[in-house]
Amino acid sequence: MTDGYDPSLRGELLLDEPLSRHTSWRVGGPARRLYRPANAADLAAFLRGLDPQEPLLWLGLGSNVLVSDAGFAGTVIETQGRLDGLARSGEHGVRAEAGVSCAKAARFTAKLGLVGIEFLAGIPGTIGGALAMNAGAWGGDTWSRVDRVKTIDRRGMIRVRGPKDFEIGYRQVRGAPGEWFLEACFELEPGDAANSQERIRELLERRGETQPIGLPSCGSVFRNPPGQHAARLIEAAGLKGEREGGAQVSEKHANFIINTGTASARDIVRLIERVQAGVEAMSGIRLIPEVHRVGDWDHGH
Repeated sequence: MTDGYDPSLRGELLLDEPLSRHTSWRVGGPARRLYRPANAADLAAFLRGLDPQEPLLWLGLGSNVLVSDAGFAGTVIETQGRLDGLARSGEHGVRAEAGVSCAKAARFTAKLGLVGIEFLAGIPGTIGGALAMNAGAWGGDTWSRVDRVKTIDRRGMIRVRGPKDFEIGYRQVRGAPGEWFLEACFELEPGDAANSQERIRELLERRGETQPIGLPSCGSVFRNPPGQHAARLIEAAGLKGEREGGAQVSEKHANFIINTGTASARDIVRLIERVQAGVEAMSGIRLIPEVHRVGDWDHGH
């Protein structure tokens, strides 16, 4: 199934789909094909039918990617709202599929009185994305609570792996190449449901006060350098509020770049590069983006 479509598949296939509809920055050109699987078995069947050379991009909430204005000349697998199983697993565990939003997983565990991943309430992404980048907030990080994961490769092979199979660092995870996360089992601790829910409320309140919620952004743009805060460095360099076209360094939180309504991916890249240059000139520190660039950046801008 290179160009044809297998009618036995139960997912939804979209052709030349604008990725600006599927990314939290609301920018990005078209994907040649975008597939929303019905479930893991359907996804495995779809992957088995793909040309082995076909470029693949996995999207959850599209919150950690910057897609070029030229788009993506391959197939996008969108998991959000599709691989969305969420259930208790054993006495203190929770199983969450890749397409479950981090906030939903946090609320679910809190209601069960299980403690340990409340911080996920503040991550604007899915479990799949959180696993891929070891997402974290307020002192917690995703992999500190992972007991095991399921992965899938492009032949549709599903494997169970543990944390020891991966190199896990700050905002990065290296593991078996050519495998993507399907689900995670988190091992948590018993706690008080009311306290956990209150903790989530506090975290979200704090997030609302300090971050530009409701405006198109990707969350934090840069990793925090050791012993430093990217936002403070950007602010100290006088870059808060700076603009490139429709992209702006947020006045509320300097580590956020917002789309004011007309930004292109090229505007955002130019602004990222300006921020890097400004911070480096002032402090000697080169900020490293958390966000992944995808697509063709040589054409279409």
